[in-house]
Amino acid sequence: MKKIISLGIVSLIISVWVNAQTEINPLKINGYIETYYIYDFANPGNHTRPNFFYSFNRHNEVNLNLGYIQAEYENNKVRGKLALMTGTYANANLSAETDLLKNIYEANIGVKLSGTNNIWIDAGIFASHIGFESAVGANCWNMTRSILAENSPYFESGVKLSYTTNDGKWFLSGLILNGWQRIQRVDGNNTPALGHQITWMPNNKLTINSSSFIGNDSPDNVRKMRYFHNLYGIYQATESFGLTLGFDIGIQQKEKNSLTYDLWYAPVLLARYTPNKTIAFAARTEFYADKNGVIISTGTPNGFQTMGYSVNMDVRLTDNALWRIEGRILNSTKDMIFANNNQSPTANNFFAGTSLSVKF
Repeated sequence: MKKIISLGIVSLIISVWVNAQTEINPLKINGYIETYYIYDFANPGNHTRPNFFYSFNRHNEVNLNLGYIQAEYENNKVRGKLALMTGTYANANLSAETDLLKNIYEANIGVKLSGTNNIWIDAGIFASHIGFESAVGANCWNMTRSILAENSPYFESGVKLSYTTNDGKWFLSGLILNGWQRIQRVDGNNTPALGHQITWMPNNKLTINSSSFIGNDSPDNVRKMRYFHNLYGIYQATESFGLTLGFDIGIQQKEKNSLTYDLWYAPVLLARYTPNKTIAFAARTEFYADKNGVIISTGTPNGFQTMGYSVNMDVRLTDNALWRIEGRILNSTKDMIFANNNQSPTANNFFAGTSLSVKF
């Protein structure tokens, strides 16, 4: 009997200690640093790569792509994040924001609306609900981002209502946003933007995601409604081999109240092979078509219609440190949209690069 009582007391003490730790330590601090060097064989004199690249966009210099420090708080009822960043990604991707907002990676707070179901409402600045790639390179299969990812929102601001099933197989959310990759609205814009996300993970091998954006990214007096959808699937066929297939499509009114639209679309296919815990190889093929320059303007007769190919190798130096090398070529299928040494136009762009990242 004494043994039973003693074991009960020990179990109670352990249970109280675990619960106390959870209550005492709901705050987590973490960070990320990603440095890189890229050589673009077009050799741009201003060291800036083509203007549709927002990550890893500096040529022939060692630089910081992204560095951030984040505080994250969560208990059973409320959650919040505040992350401050710097790097060439922040300079390029938040160039339209005011100075005090350019260094915000995330800043949001959420409240759980149900005691029994995983229903949350969150408001603030978030990572985008669109796409399978993020600004954090170490979380992506390739060193650099696809054209598709570079030219759809990396971040957004607004409010979202989300629900995750208890088995974790379904995630659903609806969003009201300030615009297409905007913290602050465009001057003169009072049109609400809407979005949705549905993610289905029936097992540990398959993920299918549908995300959308509906809104206007111009002042109301020249309002052009934009309708955009992102669809992707990730299939981890084996422990060492995976495939990702993505497709973006969007239309935008040619002018206010118009019944005609400009179209852009982008398919992408990625494959990754991980023979062991230290080494990984990935390849990507992609096409981006924006003939009328809604997202990527070239000023040429046939607009931006470009194929891309890349290969990369990753070496995991430690559990939290990753070294990568990548080669990538782009080929414009219609017009010579790239500049060679800032002089002669060309249809091709090629670069090779390397990066080193650390999570802490």
